[in-house]
Amino acid sequence: MANDIITCVVGNLTADPEIRTIPSGGTVANFTIAVTPSRYDSRSGQWQDGETTFLRCSAWDGAKRMMATNIVQSLAKGQRVVAQGYLNQHDYTGNDGSPRTSIELRVIAIGPDLSTQIAVCERNPKPQQQPQEAQPAGYQGGFAGAARNRQSDSQEPWASPATYGASDGEPEF
Repeated sequence: MANDIITCVVGNLTADPEIRTIPSGGTVANFTIAVTPSRYDSRSGQWQDGETTFLRCSAWDGAKRMMATNIVQSLAKGQRVVAQGYLNQHDYTGNDGSPRTSIELRVIAIGPDLSTQIAVCERNPKPQQQPQEAQPAGYQGGFAGAARNRQSDSQEPWASPATYGASDGEPEF
């Protein structure tokens, strides 16, 4: 992959991502990201939208990563996302016999654009390799493990999950 084109795209999902399983058993999520550039026109004093580009995207589940499944469970139509991946060009013959070209983004990382929205993230559970009672005590890995091991009667305000939309906008301490 030394000469692959890696790019980052910021745009909105045009529809809910669709997931499917191919005959070989692989799982893929397909979706489209719409990117509309805006430029400030100093003569009119307003922002002007350019032409929208629609970029088809695919993301795959792997042996250790559940990218396609996570996308379908986490993202929805209209959501603004930041996606990074490899650009792939596909040449084919159209129904009318003319040569055609399409470009697709093979996504390797994606998430919500936090400039206009919030996100609450959680880790996927790791597959259990040994019975629960046989697991060693101590560090369980990641933030979620630390949260499970906290005392529930803690007086620290950060010891409980954050809540959004409080009536006065301020956290309670």
